[in-house]
Amino acid sequence: MEYGTGAIMAVPAHDERDYAFAKRFELPIKTVIAPAKGEVPEDEAFVPHSDDEVLVDSAQFSAMTSPEAKKAIVVWLESRERGRPAVSFRLRDWLLSRQRYWGCPIPILYCEECGLVPVPEEDLPVLLPEVEEYVPKGRSPLGAAEDWVATTCPKCGGPARRETDTMDTFVDSSWYFLRYCDPRNDGAPFDRGMVDYWLPVNQYIGGIEHAILHLLYARFFTKVMYDLGIVGFQEPFARLFNQGMLHYLGAKMSKSKGNVIAPDEMVERYGAEAVRLYVLYMGPAEDDKEWQDAGIEGMFRFLGRLWRLGLEVVEAGPAEGEPAGPLVRKAHETIAKVSDDIERRFQFNTPIAAVIELVNDTYTAKDDPEQAAAVRFATETAVSLIQPYVPHIAEELWQRLGQEQLWKTSWPEADPALLERETFELVVQVNGRVRGRAEVPAGLADDELIARAKELPRVAAYLDGKEVKNAIVVPGRLVNLVV
Repeated sequence: MEYGTGAIMAVPAHDERDYAFAKRFELPIKTVIAPAKGEVPEDEAFVPHSDDEVLVDSAQFSAMTSPEAKKAIVVWLESRERGRPAVSFRLRDWLLSRQRYWGCPIPILYCEECGLVPVPEEDLPVLLPEVEEYVPKGRSPLGAAEDWVATTCPKCGGPARRETDTMDTFVDSSWYFLRYCDPRNDGAPFDRGMVDYWLPVNQYIGGIEHAILHLLYARFFTKVMYDLGIVGFQEPFARLFNQGMLHYLGAKMSKSKGNVIAPDEMVERYGAEAVRLYVLYMGPAEDDKEWQDAGIEGMFRFLGRLWRLGLEVVEAGPAEGEPAGPLVRKAHETIAKVSDDIERRFQFNTPIAAVIELVNDTYTAKDDPEQAAAVRFATETAVSLIQPYVPHIAEELWQRLGQEQLWKTSWPEADPALLERETFELVVQVNGRVRGRAEVPAGLADDELIARAKELPRVAAYLDGKEVKNAIVVPGRLVNLVV
């Protein structure tokens, strides 16, 4: 929309906000595009952009497709010196030169005779000098270190001055993980064979803010090194995971807001194991989570329950016979769930919940002499599965149970035969939201599962005679009805 000689130009009919604005204030609307096989509306209707659109009522550009018209319009503008073609990139300058003490010194010297001279390779790295004042005062703090700044030109031997700006610290953090593969190499940053063997990194974990800082720069450095033949891969990280933020009292934890929970105080009160367990148990790792004081107390009580269970099993002594029965089946189901949630779903809270459930079932059965072997097996299983979260408690209990070095012991494997069940809990969703559950026989065909899902009273109420457009079945787990 333009304001010129008092007349208001027509508002395009192809932007939802502009269209709504024009209708609200009764402004004229001019249609300038239409589907190739469609008709131009006569009632000023909104016409969205489409892949096959052509220009209409656009002078000599009418009947052209949008890509053709764009080029033709630019040529027309250029012929009248009113415009020219250009390519724009949404890139921002990276501050390679900073007036700060902290950072990488730029290895450049200034000589009146030779101009800009790089620091000789044998004099690298350039180390920061000790300074008393780190705050910039109109110039870089390094500028005040005159003894360090003044040096000799390696070309002519005359006086020279060092560069006093520093490179952003991202120059270091963008490739440090490559150096980790070959940290004692005195002849090069790293050996290509070493980094190609160990990298790319399997899993990158960081906050969402890393996506536009460290992650972006690290990928840039890696791609440059790949083009130079220094590394044999283009992407430094195989998989990315962004964890959520921690909140307290309804706001993100921040020193400025005064709502930070001090870890040291929590560790002193509940122990490091309970603090670690609670943080992982609070919810899905990728979601924001609200710290609850009662939550950590619950984890503290659970660890006490696990500890008491372990000691009672130790006191009962070795159990006779092979472990069998529902508790053993439960233990194997827990192994399968914990393994799947960690390895495939990359979740931490649900495995902890599964172990808690196993411990509760085991605690209920511990006083039954006929289940002694099953109780010992389930206890040892719970200890081994909780080990990644509370390694110190788990290792101590493992040794007291007569085993050795849990951290070297193979991860438990579920027996497939014990995972087979005659029935399973069918979860029923409507448009992706859980609306019902039912225990159904295992092995039912998809059609039968869909039929039983529709028969559930709560599900039927949500369907309310609506047409089911699609039914998604996950065998042995759920049915999702799309209406």
